[in-house]
Amino acid sequence: MIQVKGYAAQTPTSDLAPWSFERREVSPHDVQFDIMYCGVCHSDLHQIRNDWFEGIFPMVPGHEIVGRVKKVGSNVKKFKVGDLAAVGCQVDSCRECENCKDGLENYCLNGNSQTYNGLEQDKKTPTYGGYSNTIVVHEHFVLHVNEKLNLPAVAPLLCAGITTWSPLRHWKVGKGHKLAVLGLGGLGHMGVKFGVAFGAEVTVLSTSAKKEADAKKLGAHHFVVTTDKEQVKKARGSFDFILDTVSAEHDLVFYLNMLKTNGVHICVGAPSKPYSLSPFPLIVGRKSVVGSGNGGIPETQEMLDFCAEHNIVSDIEMIDIKNIHNAYERMLKGDVRYRFVIDMATL
Repeated sequence: MIQVKGYAAQTPTSDLAPWSFERREVSPHDVQFDIMYCGVCHSDLHQIRNDWFEGIFPMVPGHEIVGRVKKVGSNVKKFKVGDLAAVGCQVDSCRECENCKDGLENYCLNGNSQTYNGLEQDKKTPTYGGYSNTIVVHEHFVLHVNEKLNLPAVAPLLCAGITTWSPLRHWKVGKGHKLAVLGLGGLGHMGVKFGVAFGAEVTVLSTSAKKEADAKKLGAHHFVVTTDKEQVKKARGSFDFILDTVSAEHDLVFYLNMLKTNGVHICVGAPSKPYSLSPFPLIVGRKSVVGSGNGGIPETQEMLDFCAEHNIVSDIEMIDIKNIHNAYERMLKGDVRYRFVIDMATL
Protein backbone atom coordinates (compact mmCIF):
# COMPACT_ATOMS: atom_id res chain seq x y z
CA MET A 1 0.00 0.00 0.00
CA ILE A 2 1.06 3.61 -0.63
CA GLN A 3 1.31 5.86 2.43
CA VAL A 4 -0.50 9.17 1.91
CA LYS A 5 -0.78 12.44 3.81
CA GLY A 6 -3.95 14.48 3.64
CA TYR A 7 -6.57 16.57 5.39
CA ALA A 8 -9.76 14.85 6.52
CA ALA A 9 -12.95 15.43 8.43
CA GLN A 10 -13.38 12.62 10.93
CA THR A 11 -17.09 13.38 11.55
CA PRO A 12 -19.67 15.85 10.16
CA THR A 13 -19.07 18.10 13.17
CA SER A 14 -15.26 18.06 13.21
CA ASP A 15 -12.90 20.38 11.38
CA LEU A 16 -10.58 19.20 8.66
CA ALA A 17 -7.23 18.19 10.13
CA PRO A 18 -4.09 16.30 9.05
CA TRP A 19 -4.69 12.58 8.53
CA SER A 20 -2.52 9.80 7.17
CA PHE A 21 -4.06 6.96 5.17
CA GLU A 22 -3.26 4.41 2.46
CA ARG A 23 -3.97 4.10 -1.24
CA ARG A 24 -3.67 0.95 -3.31
CA GLU A 25 -0.48 0.05 -5.12
CA VAL A 26 -0.31 0.93 -8.81
CA SER A 27 -1.94 -1.86 -10.84
CA PRO A 28 -1.26 -2.49 -14.57
CA HIS A 29 -3.86 0.07 -15.70
CA ASP A 30 -3.30 2.68 -12.97
CA VAL A 31 -1.62 6.07 -12.97
CA GLN A 32 -0.17 7.55 -9.79
CA PHE A 33 0.44 11.28 -9.75
CA ASP A 34 1.64 13.62 -7.06
CA ILE A 35 -0.93 16.32 -6.43
CA MET A 36 0.32 19.86 -6.94
CA TYR A 37 -2.95 21.81 -6.73
CA CYS A 38 -6.52 21.07 -5.66
CA GLY A 39 -9.48 23.37 -6.15
CA VAL A 40 -11.93 24.10 -3.33
CA CYS A 41 -15.52 23.45 -4.40
CA HIS A 42 -18.63 24.53 -2.48
CA SER A 43 -19.67 20.87 -2.56
CA ASP A 44 -16.62 20.03 -0.41
CA LEU A 45 -18.19 21.95 2.45
CA HIS A 46 -21.67 20.54 1.75
CA GLN A 47 -20.35 16.99 1.91
CA ILE A 48 -18.16 17.21 5.02
CA ARG A 49 -21.21 18.70 6.79
CA ASN A 50 -23.68 16.05 5.52
CA ASP A 51 -25.84 18.78 3.93
CA TRP A 52 -26.99 16.59 1.05
CA PHE A 53 -26.75 13.01 2.32
CA GLU A 54 -24.98 10.91 4.93
CA GLY A 55 -21.27 10.91 4.19
CA ILE A 56 -18.51 8.33 4.52
CA PHE A 57 -16.03 9.27 7.23
CA PRO A 58 -13.16 9.93 7.60
CA MET A 59 -13.62 12.11 4.48
CA VAL A 60 -10.80 13.61 2.42
CA PRO A 61 -12.45 16.18 0.09
CA GLY A 62 -11.24 17.51 -3.25
CA HIS A 63 -12.21 16.70 -6.84
CA GLU A 64 -10.40 19.41 -8.81
CA ILE A 65 -7.00 17.78 -8.90
CA VAL A 66 -3.89 18.45 -10.99
CA GLY A 67 -0.34 17.21 -10.67
CA ARG A 68 2.51 15.34 -12.31
CA VAL A 69 2.73 11.61 -13.01
CA LYS A 70 5.00 9.69 -10.64
CA LYS A 71 4.35 6.10 -11.70
CA VAL A 72 2.38 4.21 -14.37
CA GLY A 73 1.21 0.61 -14.55
CA SER A 74 2.67 -1.84 -17.04
CA ASN A 75 -0.34 -1.61 -19.38
CA VAL A 76 -0.81 2.16 -19.31
CA LYS A 77 -0.66 3.65 -22.82
CA LYS A 78 -1.77 7.28 -22.44
CA PHE A 79 0.65 8.57 -19.79
CA LYS A 80 4.32 8.45 -18.88
CA VAL A 81 6.26 9.56 -15.81
CA GLY A 82 6.59 13.34 -15.77
CA ASP A 83 3.38 14.12 -17.66
CA LEU A 84 0.89 16.60 -16.28
CA ALA A 85 -2.33 14.89 -15.22
CA ALA A 86 -5.71 15.75 -13.79
CA VAL A 87 -8.69 14.06 -12.14
CA GLY A 88 -12.18 15.45 -11.74
CA CYS A 89 -15.34 14.33 -10.01
CA GLN A 90 -15.18 10.58 -10.61
CA VAL A 91 -12.38 8.02 -10.50
CA ASP A 92 -14.19 4.97 -11.90
CA SER A 93 -17.47 3.58 -13.21
CA CYS A 94 -18.77 0.25 -14.45
CA ARG A 95 -17.61 1.14 -18.01
CA GLU A 96 -20.16 -1.36 -19.35
CA CYS A 97 -23.57 0.35 -19.19
CA GLU A 98 -25.11 2.37 -22.00
CA ASN A 99 -24.10 5.72 -20.49
CA CYS A 100 -20.51 4.68 -19.84
CA LYS A 101 -20.16 3.43 -23.41
CA ASP A 102 -21.47 6.81 -24.59
CA GLY A 103 -18.75 8.62 -22.63
CA LEU A 104 -21.14 9.69 -19.89
CA GLU A 105 -19.41 7.99 -16.97
CA ASN A 106 -20.82 10.68 -14.67
CA TYR A 107 -24.26 9.18 -15.32
CA CYS A 108 -23.17 5.54 -14.92
CA LEU A 109 -26.33 3.46 -14.53
CA ASN A 110 -24.60 1.20 -12.03
CA GLY A 111 -23.19 4.06 -9.97
CA ASN A 112 -19.85 5.70 -10.65
CA SER A 113 -17.11 6.00 -8.06
CA GLN A 114 -16.95 9.60 -6.87
CA THR A 115 -13.45 10.96 -6.28
CA TYR A 116 -14.25 11.27 -2.59
CA ASN A 117 -17.15 10.44 -0.27
CA GLY A 118 -17.90 7.53 -2.55
CA LEU A 119 -17.14 3.86 -3.00
CA GLU A 120 -14.85 2.08 -5.41
CA GLN A 121 -16.49 -0.32 -7.85
CA ASP A 122 -16.37 -3.09 -5.26
CA LYS A 123 -19.10 -0.98 -3.55
CA LYS A 124 -17.37 -1.16 -0.17
CA THR A 125 -13.96 0.58 -0.31
CA PRO A 126 -14.17 4.36 0.38
CA THR A 127 -12.58 6.85 -2.00
CA TYR A 128 -10.41 9.73 -0.81
CA GLY A 129 -9.95 13.00 -2.66
CA GLY A 130 -7.42 15.62 -3.57
CA TYR A 131 -6.70 17.30 -0.24
CA SER A 132 -3.74 14.93 -0.18
CA ASN A 133 -0.26 14.55 -1.62
CA THR A 134 -0.75 11.70 -4.13
CA ILE A 135 -3.50 9.73 -5.86
CA VAL A 136 -3.85 6.46 -7.80
CA VAL A 137 -6.49 6.27 -10.52
CA HIS A 138 -7.30 3.99 -13.48
CA GLU A 139 -5.86 5.66 -16.59
CA HIS A 140 -9.31 5.90 -18.22
CA PHE A 141 -10.25 8.55 -15.64
CA VAL A 142 -7.00 10.53 -15.80
CA LEU A 143 -6.94 13.59 -18.05
CA HIS A 144 -4.19 15.32 -20.01
CA VAL A 145 -3.31 18.93 -19.22
CA ASN A 146 -1.46 21.19 -21.65
CA GLU A 147 1.87 22.47 -20.33
CA LYS A 148 1.17 26.02 -21.55
CA LEU A 149 -1.77 26.58 -19.18
CA ASN A 150 -1.45 28.14 -15.73
CA LEU A 151 -1.60 24.91 -13.75
CA PRO A 152 -3.14 26.17 -10.47
CA ALA A 153 -5.90 27.87 -12.47
CA VAL A 154 -6.60 24.63 -14.37
CA ALA A 155 -7.70 22.82 -11.19
CA PRO A 156 -11.23 24.35 -10.98
CA LEU A 157 -11.87 23.39 -14.61
CA LEU A 158 -12.22 19.81 -13.37
CA CYS A 159 -15.52 20.70 -11.67
CA ALA A 160 -16.57 24.34 -12.13
CA GLY A 161 -15.38 24.22 -15.72
CA ILE A 162 -16.92 20.96 -16.88
CA THR A 163 -20.14 21.54 -14.91
CA THR A 164 -20.82 24.66 -16.99
CA TRP A 165 -19.26 23.42 -20.24
CA SER A 166 -21.34 20.24 -20.40
CA PRO A 167 -24.85 21.79 -20.41
CA LEU A 168 -23.84 24.66 -22.70
CA ARG A 169 -22.53 22.10 -25.20
CA HIS A 170 -25.46 19.71 -24.73
CA TRP A 171 -28.05 22.43 -25.43
CA LYS A 172 -25.83 23.83 -28.20
CA VAL A 173 -25.71 27.34 -26.75
CA GLY A 174 -23.87 29.68 -29.09
CA LYS A 175 -24.23 32.33 -31.77
CA GLY A 176 -27.71 33.80 -31.99
CA HIS A 177 -28.60 32.83 -28.40
CA LYS A 178 -29.13 35.08 -25.43
CA LEU A 179 -27.69 33.37 -22.35
CA ALA A 180 -28.16 34.55 -18.79
CA VAL A 181 -25.77 33.29 -16.13
CA LEU A 182 -27.41 33.36 -12.71
CA GLY A 183 -24.81 33.89 -9.98
CA LEU A 184 -21.22 35.01 -10.43
CA GLY A 185 -19.18 32.61 -8.34
CA GLY A 186 -16.94 29.64 -9.07
CA LEU A 187 -19.40 28.09 -11.53
CA GLY A 188 -20.88 31.33 -12.81
CA HIS A 189 -17.62 32.94 -13.86
CA MET A 190 -16.78 29.87 -15.96
CA GLY A 191 -20.29 29.94 -17.46
CA VAL A 192 -19.62 33.52 -18.57
CA LYS A 193 -16.24 32.64 -20.08
CA PHE A 194 -17.58 29.66 -22.01
CA GLY A 195 -20.79 31.39 -23.09
CA VAL A 196 -18.78 34.26 -24.57
CA ALA A 197 -16.30 31.87 -26.18
CA PHE A 198 -19.19 29.99 -27.83
CA GLY A 199 -20.53 33.22 -29.32
CA ALA A 200 -23.64 33.75 -27.17
CA GLU A 201 -24.81 37.16 -25.96
CA VAL A 202 -24.21 36.83 -22.22
CA THR A 203 -25.97 38.59 -19.36
CA VAL A 204 -25.09 38.09 -15.70
CA LEU A 205 -27.97 38.03 -13.21
CA SER A 206 -26.88 38.93 -9.69
CA THR A 207 -28.27 40.37 -6.48
CA SER A 208 -25.07 42.40 -6.08
CA ALA A 209 -24.53 45.53 -8.18
CA LYS A 210 -20.89 45.45 -7.04
CA LYS A 211 -20.22 42.50 -9.34
CA GLU A 212 -21.04 44.35 -12.57
CA ALA A 213 -17.47 45.47 -13.22
CA ASP A 214 -16.18 41.94 -12.71
CA ALA A 215 -18.87 40.51 -14.98
CA LYS A 216 -17.93 42.90 -17.79
CA LYS A 217 -14.23 42.14 -17.24
CA LEU A 218 -14.99 38.43 -17.68
CA GLY A 219 -16.64 39.23 -21.00
CA ALA A 220 -20.34 39.54 -20.14
CA HIS A 221 -22.22 41.88 -22.46
CA HIS A 222 -24.93 42.88 -19.97
CA PHE A 223 -25.66 42.85 -16.24
CA VAL A 224 -28.99 42.75 -14.41
CA VAL A 225 -29.31 43.52 -10.70
CA THR A 226 -32.13 41.18 -9.69
CA THR A 227 -33.12 43.32 -6.71
CA ASP A 228 -33.84 46.26 -9.04
CA LYS A 229 -37.49 46.02 -10.12
CA GLU A 230 -37.03 48.16 -13.23
CA GLN A 231 -34.07 46.11 -14.48
CA VAL A 232 -35.98 42.89 -13.84
CA LYS A 233 -39.03 44.23 -15.67
CA LYS A 234 -36.92 45.06 -18.73
CA ALA A 235 -35.43 41.54 -18.66
CA ARG A 236 -38.81 39.73 -18.84
CA GLY A 237 -38.97 37.36 -21.80
CA SER A 238 -35.37 38.09 -22.79
CA PHE A 239 -33.35 34.88 -22.63
CA ASP A 240 -33.14 31.64 -24.56
CA PHE A 241 -31.26 30.00 -21.71
CA ILE A 242 -30.57 30.67 -18.04
CA LEU A 243 -27.59 28.84 -16.56
CA ASP A 244 -28.45 28.68 -12.85
CA THR A 245 -25.28 28.25 -10.79
CA VAL A 246 -26.72 29.28 -7.40
CA SER A 247 -26.36 26.86 -4.48
CA ALA A 248 -28.46 28.89 -2.04
CA GLU A 249 -32.26 28.88 -1.87
CA HIS A 250 -33.91 30.95 -4.60
CA ASP A 251 -37.24 31.30 -6.40
CA LEU A 252 -37.20 29.61 -9.81
CA VAL A 253 -40.46 31.25 -10.89
CA PHE A 254 -38.88 34.68 -10.54
CA TYR A 255 -36.29 33.71 -13.15
CA LEU A 256 -38.57 31.68 -15.42
CA ASN A 257 -40.37 34.93 -16.19
CA MET A 258 -37.16 36.14 -17.83
CA LEU A 259 -37.17 33.29 -20.38
CA LYS A 260 -38.48 33.56 -23.90
CA THR A 261 -41.06 31.09 -25.22
CA ASN A 262 -39.36 27.67 -25.39
CA GLY A 263 -36.69 28.96 -23.00
CA VAL A 264 -34.63 26.58 -20.89
CA HIS A 265 -33.60 27.09 -17.27
CA ILE A 266 -30.55 24.88 -16.61
CA CYS A 267 -29.84 24.02 -12.96
CA VAL A 268 -26.21 23.23 -12.15
CA GLY A 269 -26.12 24.66 -8.63
CA ALA A 270 -27.34 22.37 -5.87
CA PRO A 271 -29.25 24.04 -3.01
CA SER A 272 -29.62 21.88 0.08
CA LYS A 273 -33.42 22.41 0.13
CA PRO A 274 -35.81 21.39 -2.71
CA TYR A 275 -37.14 23.91 -5.20
CA SER A 276 -40.79 24.94 -5.05
CA LEU A 277 -42.30 25.16 -8.52
CA SER A 278 -45.83 25.51 -9.86
CA PRO A 279 -46.45 24.08 -13.36
CA PHE A 280 -48.05 27.29 -14.64
CA PRO A 281 -44.83 29.21 -15.42
CA LEU A 282 -43.77 26.21 -17.52
CA ILE A 283 -47.10 25.81 -19.30
CA VAL A 284 -47.29 29.50 -20.20
CA GLY A 285 -44.49 29.70 -22.74
CA ARG A 286 -43.56 26.02 -23.09
CA LYS A 287 -40.57 26.54 -20.84
CA SER A 288 -38.32 23.86 -19.38
CA VAL A 289 -36.42 23.41 -16.14
CA VAL A 290 -33.58 20.97 -16.62
CA GLY A 291 -30.51 19.84 -14.73
CA SER A 292 -26.99 18.81 -15.58
CA GLY A 293 -24.21 17.12 -13.63
CA ASN A 294 -20.50 17.54 -14.23
CA GLY A 295 -19.37 15.64 -17.32
CA GLY A 296 -18.00 12.42 -18.77
CA ILE A 297 -14.36 11.80 -19.51
CA PRO A 298 -14.41 12.52 -23.28
CA GLU A 299 -16.16 15.88 -22.88
CA THR A 300 -13.91 16.83 -19.95
CA GLN A 301 -10.85 16.20 -22.11
CA GLU A 302 -12.50 18.14 -24.94
CA MET A 303 -13.01 21.06 -22.54
CA LEU A 304 -9.38 20.99 -21.37
CA ASP A 305 -8.17 20.95 -24.98
CA PHE A 306 -10.48 23.86 -25.87
CA CYS A 307 -9.20 25.80 -22.87
CA ALA A 308 -5.60 25.23 -23.98
CA GLU A 309 -6.44 26.41 -27.51
CA HIS A 310 -8.25 29.54 -26.29
CA ASN A 311 -6.19 30.19 -23.14
CA ILE A 312 -9.17 29.87 -20.79
CA VAL A 313 -8.62 29.09 -17.10
CA SER A 314 -10.36 29.91 -13.85
CA ASP A 315 -9.80 33.09 -11.84
CA ILE A 316 -8.32 31.85 -8.57
CA GLU A 317 -6.87 32.70 -5.19
CA MET A 318 -4.16 30.36 -3.93
CA ILE A 319 -4.19 29.29 -0.29
CA ASP A 320 -2.17 27.17 2.11
CA ILE A 321 -4.05 24.08 3.24
CA LYS A 322 -3.85 25.20 6.88
CA ASN A 323 -6.14 28.09 5.88
CA ILE A 324 -8.89 25.87 4.48
CA HIS A 325 -11.46 26.75 7.16
CA ASN A 326 -10.97 30.46 6.62
CA ALA A 327 -11.44 29.79 2.91
CA TYR A 328 -14.72 27.97 3.61
CA GLU A 329 -15.95 30.91 5.70
CA ARG A 330 -15.08 33.35 2.95
CA MET A 331 -16.64 31.11 0.32
CA LEU A 332 -19.95 31.13 2.21
CA LYS A 333 -19.84 34.94 2.16
CA GLY A 334 -19.03 35.03 -1.56
CA ASP A 335 -15.65 36.53 -0.70
CA VAL A 336 -13.55 34.88 -3.41
CA ARG A 337 -12.82 35.81 -7.02
CA TYR A 338 -13.68 33.13 -8.02
CA ARG A 339 -12.22 29.87 -6.79
CA PHE A 340 -9.82 28.94 -4.01
CA VAL A 341 -7.04 26.56 -4.99
CA ILE A 342 -4.88 24.78 -2.43
CA ASP A 343 -1.13 24.73 -3.03
CA MET A 344 -0.52 21.13 -1.97
CA ALA A 345 3.17 21.88 -1.40
CA THR A 346 1.91 23.43 1.88
CA LEU A 347 0.61 20.07 3.12
